[in-house]
Amino acid sequence: MTKELLTLGEKPVGDDPYALFSAWLEAAGEAEPNDPGATALASVDEDGLPDVRMVLLKGFDERGFVVYTNFESAKGRQILASRKAAMCFHWKSLRRQVRLRGPVEIVSDAEADVYFAARPRGSRVGAWASDQSRRLESRALLERRVAELDAQYGDAPIPRPPHWSGFRLVPMQIEFWQDGQFRLHDRAVFWREGQGEPWSVERLYP
Repeated sequence: MTKELLTLGEKPVGDDPYALFSAWLEAAGEAEPNDPGATALASVDEDGLPDVRMVLLKGFDERGFVVYTNFESAKGRQILASRKAAMCFHWKSLRRQVRLRGPVEIVSDAEADVYFAARPRGSRVGAWASDQSRRLESRALLERRVAELDAQYGDAPIPRPPHWSGFRLVPMQIEFWQDGQFRLHDRAVFWREGQGEPWSVERLYP
């Protein structure tokens, strides 16, 4: 089946997965009540046991899909160790899903600095206050650390912590899923052999 004939529902898929994702994300922004950029981010630990959590997509282009986190968190340590991850977007109101997976890069310091500076002040303070994923003795301890750091910085700029940055997932495979009647869903998967290589696309059985 040629790319020109491949459709999801009644709409052609085309040959650019990023353009299709952009169109679906835009539609989700109009239909979803909250956080259309929410995605399940999957990694594996040192034993190969999968781990997954919801995060927010903070940017995407032809280089990949970007999220930010504390690199000393569980997901940070896992992704740094394997340099691989997967994402799943699910827009229930549209009955659509997008899955992607591939190697992971660290964004540049300049990119991370720009995004960190754009975060609300409380989030910037929180990035310093939280030892993410590690044991917390009490909520009061966290609140005390936040208050102390808030007072420490006052009106001064809050720098980005050295352990806080972004991951860019560079997809080698992107699958688009559209709900169908009687579970006869439409599935189209784009895949490529390596970064910068041309995309191939084919239909999958539901």
